[in-house]
Parts: sequence; C-alpha cells; structure tokens
Amino acid sequence: MNKVTVNDHFQFDMDFVQEVLQVNNQPIDFDLLKTGPQSSHIIHDNKSYTVEVVDFDKAEKLAHIKVNGNVYQVQVTTQLDLLLKQLGMDNLSSNKILQIKAPMPGLVLNVLVSEGTEVKKGDNLLVLEAMKMENMIKSPTDGIIKKIEVKQGDKVEKNELLVVFS
Repeated sequence: MNKVTVNDHFQFDMDFVQEVLQVNNQPIDFDLLKTGPQSSHIIHDNKSYTVEVVDFDKAEKLAHIKVNGNVYQVQVTTQLDLLLKQLGMDNLSSNKILQIKAPMPGLVLNVLVSEGTEVKKGDNLLVLEAMKMENMIKSPTDGIIKKIEVKQGDKVEKNELLVVFS
C-alpha cells in the first residue's frame, strides 16, 4: 500500500489488488489511453481528464502532474519508506555527499567532467598527481556537477574543495 499526498493536503491510500487500482480500499474503474511519453487521457465516471507529468524527482518520489490544465504536487510514500521511518532510518538520504575535497596535496593533471554533467557513483572526475603518482578521483555518489573549483595545472592542498554537486 502506498500513501499518496496531493498538494500537501489530501492523502490517499493506493494499491493494486489483482491488477485493479484501489484508492482508500475502493476499486477504481477507469479507461486509460497513453497519448505521449509523459501524457495520458483518462475517462473515469464519464468524465474526461488530460493528464501530463510535468516533472518527476525519483529520489524524492515527488511529481508535478497537470490535470486538465491544473498542476498538482503529488508525493508518494511506499511501504518501505514507512518501515524505514518506523525504524528511524528515514533520513539516510539527507547524508548525500555534496562536495569533494582533495584527499592529499597535489597537482591537478586533468579535469574529466564539466559543470552541469550528470555523473554516476564511481565515474572518473579528475586526475590528481601526488608524490609522483597519478590518483583518479571518482564520484562517491550519483549527481550533477554544480561547480568545478579547480582547473588543469592547479596546485591543491589537502581538504581543498575540488567539486561541488547540486
């Protein structure tokens, strides 16, 4: 069962039971026609709805959905989210890494990414030479590069800011 909150005000329990959508334990009968990658046409109780997903944040499980021209904020909380909250583990994502600092003094040999680039955990970001050894600095998280604080040829000190994630 998922908890769905619309505009921080209305809450619904939603689930699929034997491939039938149920809202607050009531089966919902509707016809759905996909009209595009982010849009659909729905008929429910003899009423027509044009639905479009304006944006979706997968990590936060938050979407902005346009229904017949009106935009709604929809937040989904899954059973796993509820369980993690009960166990006090719901704020683990708040420990997201937002910046990378130099692990040692050295010379920036090469910057392999640019600002605005989307990176995955483990992607190569830059090459740092320290004590005549080349060290590949890798992304510790998935994210988007907001700012690169160094350029090729810069000398950096330990704990100097290298990359900022958004």
